[in-house]
Amino acid sequence: MNLFTLLAESAAANSSASADAATTAGGLGSILTLVLPLVLMVLIFYFLIIRPEKKRAKETESMLNNLQVADEVITNGGIIGRVISVQKDTVLIETGSDRTKIRVVKSAIAQNKTAHDTDTEAAEVKKTKGKTEIK
Repeated sequence: MNLFTLLAESAAANSSASADAATTAGGLGSILTLVLPLVLMVLIFYFLIIRPEKKRAKETESMLNNLQVADEVITNGGIIGRVISVQKDTVLIETGSDRTKIRVVKSAIAQNKTAHDTDTEAAEVKKTKGKTEIK
């Protein structure tokens, strides 16, 4: 017989004997080694993709609900204008010096460039939360 054939047969016999011992003794360990990477991947996806996206959607919804007349907005198409009227689902904006009026759906507004007092007050409350102020 060839030396390589003998080595291959002995390695196969040893691996089958160790595999039988591993399945009987380490059944729980092998399950954990299969499930643990999957659980870690789900957690990574949640913290890197799902959670920030929910936060962004919440901020966008808040911005759309707090639109007021005379706010300067930018639409998803890149149109910059000033809000003239706000209705339930639509916003009438005025663009340019020729006072062109365009009605757009609220969801088409990408940014509100006007800072409101409520935003600064909310930021101050976050900074002073838990601290006592002496005046």
